[in-house]
Amino acid sequence: MISTHNTLKSLLVLGLFGSQSVAALNIHCGHVFDANKASMLSNQIIQVENERIVALAAYSNQTVDLDYSQQYCLPGLIDMHTHITHESSATRYLERFQHDAADVAFNATVFAKRTLAAGFTTIRDLGDEFNVSVALKNAINQGKVAGPRIFTAAKSLATTGGHADPSNGHRDGLFPHTTPEHGVLNGSSDAMRAVRQRYKDGADLIKITATAGVLSQAASGDNTQFSESELAAVIATAKDYGFKVAAHAHGKAGMLRAIKAGVASIEHGTYLDDEVIRAMKQQGTYLVPTLIAGNWVSEKSKIDGFFPAVVAKKAATIGPLLAGSFKRAHTAGVKIAFGTDSGVSEHGRNGEEFALMVDNGMTAAAALQAAMVHAAELLGQADQLGQIKAGFYADLVVVDSNPLVDINVMTEIKTVIKGGQIAKTTD
Repeated sequence: MISTHNTLKSLLVLGLFGSQSVAALNIHCGHVFDANKASMLSNQIIQVENERIVALAAYSNQTVDLDYSQQYCLPGLIDMHTHITHESSATRYLERFQHDAADVAFNATVFAKRTLAAGFTTIRDLGDEFNVSVALKNAINQGKVAGPRIFTAAKSLATTGGHADPSNGHRDGLFPHTTPEHGVLNGSSDAMRAVRQRYKDGADLIKITATAGVLSQAASGDNTQFSESELAAVIATAKDYGFKVAAHAHGKAGMLRAIKAGVASIEHGTYLDDEVIRAMKQQGTYLVPTLIAGNWVSEKSKIDGFFPAVVAKKAATIGPLLAGSFKRAHTAGVKIAFGTDSGVSEHGRNGEEFALMVDNGMTAAAALQAAMVHAAELLGQADQLGQIKAGFYADLVVVDSNPLVDINVMTEIKTVIKGGQIAKTTD
């Protein structure tokens, strides 16, 4: 074997300051997680050309460029529910009146770097501000800034006064009349127009707020907010453009309506019950549970003044329920993809979701699969992401110990490789 120091150094420069790909790279891993079979392979070599894996095979004294022979290599992680353009804080509601698009954009670059350093080489962003997630996606793809691959919904879709109506909390006259361009719709015609606007803006998918939510300045946290005709128009138009639809949903009635309409995923799913579970299994609908967000809003609701009073009440009620809904769905065999709602909780702490999933009844192997093969399937990238396999992007994370034994190691990522380039190393 050759020394890895110079290779590491050159790869770091490429990963941080350019978009050039490494021509060829041999990576020796003591253990490789087979995300399809949920098992560990021993003593493997991963061959990379440009940004893709070309082979995974047993190591047999080949010359290597990166030596992780004492460590564990896993596919790059995928977070299916983030908000990369913002982060909650005690001043968040005030910042909406103070920050312009440039402020949001610069903050987003910081959040993107944190997310990548945590091992998440791909994210799905489900609601941004000023279409910054689209611009950030393009900047990352062009090698201008560091960050994960982004698949974004741009501005999420809401109804007037509903969760994600950007005028909530504003006095009359302070925010313009909301339209489908703002992501606010009323009726089927508006729904079609809103989806088409997201296409024009450069979105990759559609996010709807099928029910009320926790952090919006409105009384309900779970009422139904899209009519059947509005949902039908959104989903039919999204299908025309090749978009999947993700549905934020807490309340049972709104979940059932969205599932039957054909959404790809339910985000959060707080009040799901046996009827909702049956519908999800019949339709093949994924649950993205966001347990860390539930814990976070529950904890912050106890701090006087952290949230507006109307929000604090909802956070204290809904936050603690997410773990129970996750348990019910997992036990019943609902398909589950990993998601954190980071931006509600702090960016860069995404890996803490794994332990919460395991604490609430999922095996470590299944939790890892949720952030790999299952996330890739929901994303529509099952042939590109989520596995260490020939033809797939060379996205890897390296840890020092076996996550199947201690899932907490997933918060201690040592090395992150995205597309064959090292984005982080602690060596």
